[in-house]
Amino acid sequence: MAQNATVYKVELSVADMDRHYYETHKLTVARHPSETDERLMVRILAFALNAHENLTMAKGIAADDEPDIWQKSLSGELNLWVSLGLPGEKAVRQSCARAERVILYPYGGRVAELWWEKIRRSTLRFDNLDVVALSEQDSAALGRLASRTMRLQVNIQDGDVMVSTGDAIIHLTPLHWKTAA
Repeated sequence: MAQNATVYKVELSVADMDRHYYETHKLTVARHPSETDERLMVRILAFALNAHENLTMAKGIAADDEPDIWQKSLSGELNLWVSLGLPGEKAVRQSCARAERVILYPYGGRVAELWWEKIRRSTLRFDNLDVVALSEQDSAALGRLASRTMRLQVNIQDGDVMVSTGDAIIHLTPLHWKTAA
């Protein structure tokens, strides 16, 4: 028998001084049975880093042809495609062809570094691609914050990120391995 997704309720307050974006989002996030707390929290962080009124969670891990997060224009064009993990070259190529801007968030320490060494050259031609990595320590710390009901505050300034919930505060510095032209 297949397991059902676990539902998480998230009140996400974003204060992004770099983009001058200040908003609170009430999210209902479905955690796929194969998804870890770490991946779930990286997904929520990716949402915060790209927060916009039209940004939504997509099927992601539950569908091969959808990102984890996307932003569509009012007329249906894909403005932003956000994927987590270590996609193959074909998936990167297809997402870059479908969306105006693509952001990949690899995580996992040395495994992510090896993936990037392998795929880096094939991504040079994509002017609409950003690759923003999280260290193994940062993504693990995020995973420890997970709970079924969360009130998260994310502050972003000069590329540094502070995530807080209750008494827990973590500081992250995402690593920009590739920046769109």
